[in-house]
Amino acid sequence: MEERTEINDLGEFGLIEYLTRNIEINNAGTILGVGDDAAVIDHFGKQTVVSTDMLVEGIHFDLMYTPLKHLGYKAVVVNLSDIYAMNATPTHITLSLAFSNRFSLEALSEFYEGVYAACDKYKVDLIGGDTTTSQKGFVISVTALGEVAPDKFVKRSTAGKGDLLCVSGDLGAAYLGLTILEREKQIFLENPNIQPDLENETYCIGRQLKPEARHDIISFLAGKEIMPTAMMDVSDGLSSEILHICKQSEVGCVLYEEKIPVHDDSRQLAMKLGLDPTACALSGGEDYELLFTLKQEDYDKITLNEEIAVIGYITDASEGAHIITRGNNKHQITAQGWNAFK
Repeated sequence: MEERTEINDLGEFGLIEYLTRNIEINNAGTILGVGDDAAVIDHFGKQTVVSTDMLVEGIHFDLMYTPLKHLGYKAVVVNLSDIYAMNATPTHITLSLAFSNRFSLEALSEFYEGVYAACDKYKVDLIGGDTTTSQKGFVISVTALGEVAPDKFVKRSTAGKGDLLCVSGDLGAAYLGLTILEREKQIFLENPNIQPDLENETYCIGRQLKPEARHDIISFLAGKEIMPTAMMDVSDGLSSEILHICKQSEVGCVLYEEKIPVHDDSRQLAMKLGLDPTACALSGGEDYELLFTLKQEDYDKITLNEEIAVIGYITDASEGAHIITRGNNKHQITAQGWNAFK
């Protein structure tokens, strides 16, 4: 009997690592291939950055509480976030869809309204794609292309000892928004006569249904002539992303719980739901904020930007990755973020 390895045992990154272990680069123009937020291709003086994401109904989104227009917007934004995470500017997307016969033309038009709204906001052109039928459910694949000045792209593998660990915006809100939506879905399934009560949690629900990519942070860094030493976006949870930077840069880090930015609305909702706001920030995912490292000499340039928080610093790999709690206890950081194969 043939041996069978479950994808579940590998997890998403293990699977990618396994499937791409023997890749050979055939083109001199391929600067960076699989293994970062996006690929990088040298193209006529500007380097082209490419990233692809797939969203599957029932895994990444639930149409019971996700308006199609919001879904179209989000499908674009999550891809553009990967381009910004390379310190690049997105320019084009392609969009491919598979859908069953339960989707009408009107429904797809609503989805595309969201797509075009995102393209308009981020000044990106939709330049192609594909549509096909699926036996059930809705599958979305978006490829985003961007451009960056030669060798100005930022990888995950280039953080150095002593660098500051920074994050944009605030964390945990998208997960909390999802928690409320899932709770109301369960109540509705048990009793369809009960109207959903979203408790005016517009901030957290908005962060889940209509996230934004942080082009403002990339513009700010460029304006201040700051080049992050490493960067990625926070899609799977802060702890998981920090560990990716540590692993790929072969460094350790110290993270301070009290420095992790959490919105007041998120903190209050977490308390109401009996959840720890820090745990939501560390493991929640889907925030699409930027996690990056900076040289210490750039600190003065970012102090006035309220959208950037310094949450820790990079250490030797031998020191491991740790979080210092509010009570001054030291714990190892563990990856408990979102896993596509669990």
